[in-house]
This record gives sequence, C-alpha cells and structure tokens, in this order.
Amino acid sequence: MNKFVRRFRTLPIRARLSMLVAAAVAFAVAAVSVTCWFIVQGKLYDQLASDLQKVRGPANIVAQNALINCTGTVQDTNGLRISYGQVVKTDGTYCLTRDATGVIKVSQADKDLIKAGNTDTLYFSNGTDVDGNPLRVMTQVFPTESGSYVGLITAVPLKSTQNTLNDLALLLLLVSGVGVLGAGAAGLAVARAGLRPVDKLTEAVEHVARTEDLSVRIPVEEESDDEIARLSRSFNSMTSSLASSRELQQQLIADAGHELRTPLTSLRTNIELLTRSEETGRPIPPADRKALLASVKAQMTELASLIGDLQELSRSEGQRGERLQIVALQDTVEAALRRARLRGPELTITADVQPWFVRAEPSALERAIVNILDNAVKFSPEGGTIDVALEGGVLTVRDHGPGIAEDELPHVFDRFWRSPSARALPGSGLGLSIVARTVQQAGGDVTLARANGGGTVATVRLPGAPTAPPEVP
Repeated sequence: MNKFVRRFRTLPIRARLSMLVAAAVAFAVAAVSVTCWFIVQGKLYDQLASDLQKVRGPANIVAQNALINCTGTVQDTNGLRISYGQVVKTDGTYCLTRDATGVIKVSQADKDLIKAGNTDTLYFSNGTDVDGNPLRVMTQVFPTESGSYVGLITAVPLKSTQNTLNDLALLLLLVSGVGVLGAGAAGLAVARAGLRPVDKLTEAVEHVARTEDLSVRIPVEEESDDEIARLSRSFNSMTSSLASSRELQQQLIADAGHELRTPLTSLRTNIELLTRSEETGRPIPPADRKALLASVKAQMTELASLIGDLQELSRSEGQRGERLQIVALQDTVEAALRRARLRGPELTITADVQPWFVRAEPSALERAIVNILDNAVKFSPEGGTIDVALEGGVLTVRDHGPGIAEDELPHVFDRFWRSPSARALPGSGLGLSIVARTVQQAGGDVTLARANGGGTVATVRLPGAPTAPPEVP
C-alpha cells in the first residue's frame, strides 16, 4: 500500500486528478449499480412470493385430506397448476400433489422449520429440485390430527428470474465501465483546464530562473479571486518586489562606488606624494607634510564612516526585527546629546527631555538620533544654538543654520543625496536614509522642514508610552 502511495505521489498532478475523479465516479456508479440490482432482485422475488402465496387455498385442502399421510391425492386446487408442490413430514419423506411435475430437494432448514411447528409464518428461500434446477421455494407448516406437523413446500422455477438479474448485472457493468472511462476523460480535461494557469506560472518561474528576467508578469483577471488567481498575484508581487530590490541594490552599488571613488582617489594621491618624497629623498615641508597626513586621516575616517553606513543599510529587516526591545528614548537622546556637544563645543545645545519608552533596536535608534544632531551641528553657524525637545513621543531638533531649500526637501532622505551647498562638507549622504529606515522600523515617521525664522527643524514621532511596560517573567 505504501509503495502504491509513493508511486501515486510521483505522478503528474493531471494524472492524479484524473485517477481521483475516475475512482470517485467508479465508487458512486458501483454503489448505485449494486443498489439498483438489489432493488430489482427484491421486486422480482416479491413477485415470485406473490405467485407462490396463491396456492395457500389448495394448501388448506391438502392439510385436511388423506394426502397428509401420503395415502391420497388432492382433489381440488382451485384450478391452479403448480410445477412443484409436495407435502413433507418431519423426517423428510414427502409425497407429490396431483398437479406437481417436479420434486423439490428438501433442505435441512425446511425440516427444522417443520419440526418447530411454526404455523403462522411463510418461509421463503432459494433452493433446487433433484435435478439441480434453481427454484424459489415457499414452506408452510400445518398441524396433523396425530399432533405432529407437516409442511407444504411449493416452488416456482427461478431460472428466468436469474437470467433477468444476470442481464441486468451485465448492463449495469457496461454502463459503469463507460461511466468510469468518461469520468476519467472528463477528469483529465478538467485537470488540463484547471491547471493551465499553473502551467503559465511554471513557465514564468522557469523563465525567471533561466534568464533572471524579473519583468515577467502573469495576466490575472481582476474579478477572479480563486486560489490560482491569488497565487498568480502573489507571484507578480514577488517578482515586482525582487525587481525593486535588485534596482535598489544596483543603485546602492553604483552610488557607493561613486562615493568611494572620491576619497579613495584623494587618499591614493596623498599616499603617492608621501611615497615619492621618501623614494626621491626630497622631504616635504613639515607644515605640508602635517596637512597631508591630516588629510589622509580625515579621508580614512570618512571611508570608515561610509562603510559603516553601507553595512547598516545592507542589514535585512529580519536581522533588525530580532533585536527590537523596549528602549528608554530619553536616555538615548541624552547619550546622543553628549556626543553632539563633543563635536560642536562652540555651540549652545539646549534640551528639554521627558520620559518616553519605545520598541526599537537600541544601537540603531541612537545612531539615528546622532545623525540628526550631527546634521544640526554641521549646518549651525559658529556660536549658534540647537534646540532639542522630547515630549509625548515627539522629538524635535531645530538649528539656526541656512536651512534647506524647498525644492530639496523631497530628496533629503534619499540615499547618497547631498545638498549642493553641503557637498564640500564631510559626509556620505547616507545619514538621513539610515534615520528614516530606523524610525520606520520602530513604527514612527520623521520629517524635515524649514523653521520659522531660519534654520531647519527635524521632527521624529515614535509610538510608545511615558512609562516602561512591566517585564514579562
């Protein structure tokens, strides 16, 4: 059985569906055919029983005359001619009625019935005559004057009835066979029609696997909402997501290559100058050498920062989701403020921070807030002021710098985008992209806008609560 199941599972879906449909129809047809055959058999046997019960009148005469002792003959049978009829004693001996032309083979069941003396029941059964011909037999028990019992056994030939039933069985078998074959063919046709969308989906998947062409789309009827349509829509959504992911990946690689080219070229030039000075024996003036080394150090720092930003952006959402935890946002803001004050000691940074607890990745959230404060420090004039406030889950950072042009605001969170006025300043253009991604992951949103009176205001909104939730044991 297990071997058959394993082989069945290896068959194509069309073949399995066809076999299942054919098997279901075969079972249904077989059940109907068998039921029909037994119903017809019952009707025919009822008709034979009705014919046999017509001799019950003559049977009463048999029970009252000398034939009971097998010494005489029945004088009146009400004009009914029967082919088989005989009176049987308890020991199985019998004598024939006057019009009987055949001898019924007495069965042990008939003897037992006569001995039991049940005169109220007509007993019907299938039997044979002494020559082996099939009969439908009726047995009726009568009492004798001596206190014993005899049985009147009458029968009619069963051959014509059996022929009718055999012909019916053959007809039902032929009809069932045609029905099963038709069901198999219909199942195959239904399977082909039903699996045609699956074939298209398979071809599309094979095409994508072979060519890596993610522009393939499977046509789906708008009104359709069956399983195949849902699968097709899911496939189209998947390929669209993969295509978008590939485009973003290619764009990230291209932008990263472009951003890396400038510091690497400058770093290479500076190192070549230092190397040539050592090889030629012509020392570089101390001031120039110091500036050159400072430039190399700054470029290496910029490269390290850029690589860190790229690593942050390359992390998958699943990796981020595994590290989410309850974070005290006010503590994170205070830590970021300490770093910002070190980077801009000449600036005045005011802070009004209220308690707020959010669900986020601690290190990523701190880096995002640091990036926002770094931007404020970078664009603030010397001796300027930065105002920081956290209240009700809303963090605002406002500087008093030159501000951002209106036409540049839609691009501030794009990867590697930098304002023309800021391209001379250090940075990779990834800071605000990391901010947007981190805040969105925490379920919040971030915006940048021009502040009244000049400067820029960054607003971060994060869902949470003013008190920490109880720890789950």
